[in-house]
Amino acid sequence: MRHFLTLKDFTKKEILEIIDIGLEIKKNLKSKIYKKELENQTLGMIFEKSSTRTRVSFETGMFQLGGHALFLSNRDIHIGRGEPVKDTARVISSMCDMVMIRTFEHSKIEEFAKFSKVPVINGLTDSYHPVQLLADYMTLVENNADKNIVAAYVGDGNNMTHSWMILAAKLGFELRIATPKGYEVDEDILNEALKLAKESGAVIKTTNDPKVAVKNATVVTTDTWTSMGQEEEKEERIKIFNGFMVDDKLMSLAKDNSMFLHCLPAYRGLEVSEEVFEKHSEIIFSEAENRLHAQKGLMVWLKKQNQ
Repeated sequence: MRHFLTLKDFTKKEILEIIDIGLEIKKNLKSKIYKKELENQTLGMIFEKSSTRTRVSFETGMFQLGGHALFLSNRDIHIGRGEPVKDTARVISSMCDMVMIRTFEHSKIEEFAKFSKVPVINGLTDSYHPVQLLADYMTLVENNADKNIVAAYVGDGNNMTHSWMILAAKLGFELRIATPKGYEVDEDILNEALKLAKESGAVIKTTNDPKVAVKNATVVTTDTWTSMGQEEEKEERIKIFNGFMVDDKLMSLAKDNSMFLHCLPAYRGLEVSEEVFEKHSEIIFSEAENRLHAQKGLMVWLKKQNQ
């Protein structure tokens, strides 16, 4: 059974295959060509963490591919309310053809996948956000920015940072990560990424200085400083992350015509300035739309692999 829990489980060839399928589906959609590649298929969508883009993209994607998506919040099912994860996995996977989960602990989705009879997709955990990285890389490919990538991530060492590390390690490009002291990436995940980087020739560097990370970068990206579940830390984080806003001054250090990406939602005046956001808004919202197309590519790929 092939699941999609992290990019670690995929080869470079497989990642690029998923992107290519997504791009082909997107091209067909723009030409009003609809191929019902998931006709009569059902996707169970478990949301322990709410999300605008994840729900809309997966639900719309299944509809456009001829299937149906079920929205299941933690108010609708018993997971986390007494029923073991493995029992929920056995039940839902006996009724659905695929399951997407957006939750907190990564161990929960791993346990679900272990007992699932159908492919499981990670819609986000506290450790990884791999579907977002598919959309991000698809955006780079569409804009001919996927060659000689030098990417700079500025902000919190969170699930997005971890996923950027794994993508860089798998595809073999350079990634520099700038985080405040005390908010660095997970050491174990970093070591895994560095080990993978040796095989691909990727370069992964960490620093506490955003200027060092952004210097001559071709892609600059960031994320909110305060993720869901960290609301009580917001004021403290704003103080600690002072100097980590991606503004015109910081972007001026990157290469000419460098791209700025943001997974959204974006908080102007915090992790990104209003000016930088609006200057790159066309790319950012194309990136957001690509969640739909990249995930359709992923679901079609998973169906083919698990037939």
